[in-house]
Amino acid sequence: MSDIAGELARVKGAFAQPTLTLLHQRQAPVVITIFRAAFGRNNKPIPTARLHSQVEEHLAAIRTAGESDVPAGSGRDICQRWMRGQWLVRSLDEVGDEVYTLTSHAQQALELVKSMTRDRATLSEHRIATILGTVRRFNSEANPDRGARVTLLNEEIARLKAERDRLVDGAEMVSATEDYMLEGYTELLSLISALPSDFARVEERFATIRGEILAAFRAEDRPAGEVIDDYLARADALMTATHEGRAFEGAFALLRDDALVTQLREDLTALLDHPLSDGILGDADRAELRGTVRLVRDGLDRVLAQRSRVTATLREYIVSHDAARDRELEQTLRQVESELMGWMATTGPRATHDVSLLPLRTNLDHLRERFYDPADDVLPERLGVAEVDDGPSLSLAELMAQGGPQLSTLRQRLSDALGALLPAGSLGELFDGLEPSLRRPVEIFGLLHLAADHAWETEDVAEEFAAVRPDGSRRRFLVPRMAIPDPDLAESELRA
Repeated sequence: MSDIAGELARVKGAFAQPTLTLLHQRQAPVVITIFRAAFGRNNKPIPTARLHSQVEEHLAAIRTAGESDVPAGSGRDICQRWMRGQWLVRSLDEVGDEVYTLTSHAQQALELVKSMTRDRATLSEHRIATILGTVRRFNSEANPDRGARVTLLNEEIARLKAERDRLVDGAEMVSATEDYMLEGYTELLSLISALPSDFARVEERFATIRGEILAAFRAEDRPAGEVIDDYLARADALMTATHEGRAFEGAFALLRDDALVTQLREDLTALLDHPLSDGILGDADRAELRGTVRLVRDGLDRVLAQRSRVTATLREYIVSHDAARDRELEQTLRQVESELMGWMATTGPRATHDVSLLPLRTNLDHLRERFYDPADDVLPERLGVAEVDDGPSLSLAELMAQGGPQLSTLRQRLSDALGALLPAGSLGELFDGLEPSLRRPVEIFGLLHLAADHAWETEDVAEEFAAVRPDGSRRRFLVPRMAIPDPDLAESELRA
């Protein structure tokens, strides 16, 4: 392949990346605008239902502004198309809710658009000074010649000492120009804006590894130990052999060093308080610089959470993997193979045997739902004597006064009424003629119960029953009148 053909293949591969497919499509300005408005610079996860409604609201506002070339469909359909384009990814957060986040490809596109919207010079003093300083520092840290590295360090020490002595002696301080500060702020913002996409790439690498590990476990074509060793090797290579992994390790080391974090905050504060910063930085740029440490922390948290999910997958497999079940399956397969070999030894090459794919269903009339529990037959604890003695002492008359109707006594009085020994025309008259101990309210129900046994019928009018409670209080009740039959007619019924 010629040089130009190889270069064409590389360019085609670059254009096939989701980053350029997003920027190359016709509706790219609308999509990028919605991504910037919804996710901001920190790429915070957004609940799925909330993003669906936000997309619909943003599209309605864009149509109102006069733009006609916008994505069609509901918010859910549009988000699913963006997921298929590898610009959105849907996952579970810490509490198990579904959320959307931008992929590293979408964040790269946002970073590119953002860098193009900033005003920056193509060549400046700050740019050349930054290149010279970076090359010098890189050479002093990577030069394999011990003597050359010492010489470089001595020269840097001498330069810094001379500058310090000059300032101590009261020499005039050389102030940075506005162009120098503008270029410095632009490069600093460019470096910071690239951090979310770098973290997202590491997070996506871990998500890919997790999916591959699950697939390897389900396939069971390799031993579990080999799969785990492969994960550990790939995780180590991800952190040491890739640009994103090394950036993640560097950021992790930075946040573990409290002195470096404090120094970073102080340097950013000094740059924000610079006299020329008010005319160069806007509110959004100031917020971006001020939130650098928080941005790094959020990115680290998401990467660590994704790595924890991979580790949890391994742990769950190791814990739930049943070695005994695997041995039983292997023994069963060996028995099947042995029976098959014995059957083949006594049959011809064209012999067939019907084998049911599913086992026969067992018909059972009833299965026990509850088995014997010895705890059900344990006797209750015996009542102590002290519990009985502590109760209130009541006489038999007091207990009977609190009880139900005295049916035997009432039956005798009703029999006397039928025998004309106690003349009464109705149950109410009979009740009024009884002694107070038989005129409790509950005795009314007793009389009605005895009358119902004789199938006596009630009348349409009501009569009054004057009841006396055990405490001496009185209360009147209206009960349907029930006449007492003639004694001669009721005598046979009473005997029966």
